[in-house]
Amino acid sequence: MMKNSGFLLLLLFIAITTFKSTAKEQKLVYQIDIKKEIDNTTRLYLRNGLEEAKSLGADAVLLHMNTYGGLLEAADSMRTAILYNPVPVYVFIDNNAASAGALISIACKKIFMRKGANIGAATVVNQTGAALPDKYQSYMRSMIRSTAEAHGKDTIIQGTDTTYRWKRDPLIAEAMVDERVIVPNLIDSGKVLTFTADEALEWGYCDGIAETPGEVITKYLGYNDYELKTYEPSWYDDLKGFLMNPMLQSLLIIIIIGGIYFEMQTPGLGFPSAAAIVAAILYFAPLYMDGLAQNWEILVFIIGLLLIAAEIFIIPGFGIAGISGIIFLVTGLTLSLLNNTDFNFEAVSSKEIGEAALTVLIGLGLGFILMIWLSNKIGTKGMFRKVALHKDLEDAHSSPSLTPLIGKEGTAFTVLRPSGKVMIDNELYDGISDSGFIEKGTKVKVVRFENAQVYVETSGL
Repeated sequence: MMKNSGFLLLLLFIAITTFKSTAKEQKLVYQIDIKKEIDNTTRLYLRNGLEEAKSLGADAVLLHMNTYGGLLEAADSMRTAILYNPVPVYVFIDNNAASAGALISIACKKIFMRKGANIGAATVVNQTGAALPDKYQSYMRSMIRSTAEAHGKDTIIQGTDTTYRWKRDPLIAEAMVDERVIVPNLIDSGKVLTFTADEALEWGYCDGIAETPGEVITKYLGYNDYELKTYEPSWYDDLKGFLMNPMLQSLLIIIIIGGIYFEMQTPGLGFPSAAAIVAAILYFAPLYMDGLAQNWEILVFIIGLLLIAAEIFIIPGFGIAGISGIIFLVTGLTLSLLNNTDFNFEAVSSKEIGEAALTVLIGLGLGFILMIWLSNKIGTKGMFRKVALHKDLEDAHSSPSLTPLIGKEGTAFTVLRPSGKVMIDNELYDGISDSGFIEKGTKVKVVRFENAQVYVETSGL
């Protein structure tokens, strides 16, 4: 009996070991789709996807990319996350990896491309597509060059000679940004570099050509038995990314500043205050949840609002409190856009500070322009005509007119001290005594009428 029990335990141990070994052989590949403009939404997709891949114990992350580029700030954040991610990140370029897409692709461990796909054209441009000044190109050249250098060099031994060659030539990456960069036997000055799939394969910017992500996984990663899990974005990701768009942030700043301005013009809590509060919530909420805006930065903004409120409701005029409030407000808005840790700004680059300040200044500038324009439009013509009153107070008159009552007699319905009620022709009116204190029931005579009130004196005087 003991022998049989031992034999059964041995079989059970072998079965469990075999199951674990088989389960371990199956690889988990986590796919993140980057198939839209590079912005804060796609940045959130990547960040959340990398975190989930790590928590699931994925063996590899595969980016399925097709993009024409987008925001440089978002691309910089994405390429940094890829370079330092503990799980290796690969990219399959389905069709396009232009501009910011090229920077992100170069950050990946290996690049795979579909026939007909392209990578390159990473010049920094404005909204119209025109190249920005060299100040911006210089930073992009440095960024894309350092990204290529991060992959290191291959050691090549030929006989007694040992040479080192970049896995991804930084000069080629730089040529994707600046048309002045010359790469011998590849591109002359005057053209920004863009690779086809075959060209990228030849020059070390593609590690294999495939038609599908599945082919990349089996042919190049060598995972024949694998599970593929794809990141599924939520509506919350899209909303949060939308609210973190720099143009929308500038618009929210316009509403905040405009609401404060019009509240100063018409003291009292009304629509301008409500609009400013809602805009402030929409501005800070996604930044706070993303870890950018910290409690003390939001507190700085709130202190600014309180100082401005004190200037509006408590302190007459506009002085130290108002100016200090504006400084605190602008400081809070700017600091909330920076990725600092408490009061430590060592990890924050001058570029990030400049972009944050530019976003806030654009909002402030457009806000003041809008305030001046609205101030001139309100109450004049068009859709703003009905916002203000149009009648002069000199032309206004009280209604109903009680002029016909002048000279009529009546009685004091209440004591007049000097105001009260009087009864005239069996009708009650608000009355004011012109002859001092008048007892109830005393005969009175109307001497004049003003502001919907009759002025009376005792009858017979």
